[in-house]
Amino acid sequence: MDLFAYKSLLFLLSFIGCRATKTTPPVDAVLGKNVTLKPLVYNPSFNAIVWNFEGNNILTLYPTSMTVSESYKGRVSINRTNGYLTLSSVKSQDSGDYTITILSTTTETDKITLRVLEPVTTVVIKSDVPKAVEHNSTVVLTCSAKGSFVKFTWLNGTAKIVADGKRITIKDEELSTKLTIVGVLRSDLVGPIFCTAGNKLEIEKSAPFNLTVYYGPDTVTITPPLVPKYVLTGSNLNLSCAAVSSPPATLTWYHGKKMIENKGPVLTLATIEKLGLGKKAGEYTCTAQNSETGRSLPSSPVSFTVMEPIVGVKISGPSGTLIAGNSTANISCQAKSGSDKSLTWTKDGKPLTASSRVVFSGDMTSVMIKPLQKEDNGEIMCTISNPVSKEVASHKMVVNYGPEPVTVTGVNAVEVNDPVKLICSAASVPAANFTWKFNGTMTSAKTAQFDIEKAVYKSTGTYTCEATNAVTGKTMKANHILSVKEEGALDDGLSDGAIAGIVIAVLVALAAAIGLIMYCRQKVPASSVSRVESPY
Repeated sequence: MDLFAYKSLLFLLSFIGCRATKTTPPVDAVLGKNVTLKPLVYNPSFNAIVWNFEGNNILTLYPTSMTVSESYKGRVSINRTNGYLTLSSVKSQDSGDYTITILSTTTETDKITLRVLEPVTTVVIKSDVPKAVEHNSTVVLTCSAKGSFVKFTWLNGTAKIVADGKRITIKDEELSTKLTIVGVLRSDLVGPIFCTAGNKLEIEKSAPFNLTVYYGPDTVTITPPLVPKYVLTGSNLNLSCAAVSSPPATLTWYHGKKMIENKGPVLTLATIEKLGLGKKAGEYTCTAQNSETGRSLPSSPVSFTVMEPIVGVKISGPSGTLIAGNSTANISCQAKSGSDKSLTWTKDGKPLTASSRVVFSGDMTSVMIKPLQKEDNGEIMCTISNPVSKEVASHKMVVNYGPEPVTVTGVNAVEVNDPVKLICSAASVPAANFTWKFNGTMTSAKTAQFDIEKAVYKSTGTYTCEATNAVTGKTMKANHILSVKEEGALDDGLSDGAIAGIVIAVLVALAAAIGLIMYCRQKVPASSVSRVESPY
C-alpha cells in the first residue's frame, strides 16, 4: 500500500464507529519456524482487514485485492475466511505486538503479542566428581542448555527425581540446574540419568549420563555354607567366596588368623591338603577388600577337619586247635592307615563285651578269651572306623568240645515183628563218632541211628550208644532198655470213641425193644392173657 492510500484509509477510519479493542493471549513461536496468529475478531462482510506490527503495516486485505509491505513479501499470508495471519521462518525481531483492524460498518480490532523463542539445544549433564563412594560422597550434577525455555526436569531412567530437601536437592538457575545428592547411594544413579530442558513448544533431552558409584563389600559368603564336621581326604570339596562389591573385591582366604596362599575365589581341598592345613580342626574365612571404598569385610567361618580313610583292616587269631575249658584265644585287629580310629568288637553280629573271661587291651586293638568255652564258637568281627569311613575284618573261631550230653530216643517196648528205630544224639565239635552195644557186646552199627527191621524176643535188652570226639578224645555213652512182647500184648483196648458208639447202640436197641413190648400189649385182648396165680 502506498503512503497516500494508507493515509486515506486512516482518514476513513476516523469517520467509522469503533468497538473496544480485544486482546488475544500471547503466542509463542520457535525461531525459524512458522506461526499463525489467530485473532478473536472477524467480519466476513469486511471492507478491509489491516494487519500491523508495532504500528507498521504488514498487509491490507480488500474484498477483491491485497497489498503486502515490501519487507514481508514472501513471508506472510492471510486466510480470507477467518483473517488468520501466518508468518513463515520467524525471526527474533518478529517478537512484539500485532494488531488486526477489520473495517466494515463498524471497526473491530484485536491485539496479539508474539514471543519468538530460541530453540532448546545443547542439553548437557556434567558431574563435579568422576566417581563416587557410596555413603561417603556428595555428588553435584549440573545440567545446562541453550535457548528459551521455562524449566528443567531430572529423570532416573523414566522416573522423575524429586528433591526431598534433605539428602537430595535441586536448584534451578536461568540456563542451568543443579542436582545435589548427599551420601550418594548406588541406587541413586543406576539410571541412566537424564535432564530435560523445555518450554511450551518443545522439550529436549540430554544424552544418558552414568556415574560410577563404588560400594561394598556388603556381604561376603562362602558356598557351601554348611560343611560336614569331618571331610574325607581327596574328596571333591571346593569352597567358593563371593562378595557384593563394586569394583569387584580382592578376596583373601584365612585358616584361623593365618593367610592362605591361594589366588581367586575358590579354595580347593587339594590346596588345603597340600598346605597341610586340614589335619587339625580349624575355621576357614574369606575376607573381601574394596580398593576404591577402602572397606573390608570377612565372611562367616566354615569349620571342618580333613581325615584319612580307614584302609587295610586285618584281624589275626589263633590258628591251632582250640579245646573248650583248656585253650586261650588271643585276637588282635589293626588298620594299615587312617586317623582318629575307633574300634568295636562283635560276635555273631552282637557286641562282644568284657567279662571275667573276655579281656580287652586298653586301646581295644586286641582281646583275650580265657578259658574258651563252647559258646565262643562263631564269627568274631572287628570294625575300625572314623567319622568318614570304616572297614570290617572277621575271624572264624572254632572251639572243639563234647560230646555232651549223650541221649538215646526211641520206644521202650514193641511187639514181635515190629520195626525199631533208636536215635543217639550228642552236642560235639567236631561231630561225634557213634558206636552201639547190645547187652555189652559191640555191634556193627556206626551211625547215630540204630535200626531193627523186625523185632524178635531176643531183641529184648540194653542198647548202649557211645559218642566219641576225635579231637577232644572224650567219650560219653547212654543206655536204652527195649522190651519185645507177644503180638497183641501192647493193645490198649477199645478207644473212647468205640466205647461211646457201643453204648449208644445198646441204648437205641433197648428203647426199640420197650416200644415193641408196649405195642404188643395194646394188640392182645385182655381175655386172652393168662393169669398166673402167685405161689404165695
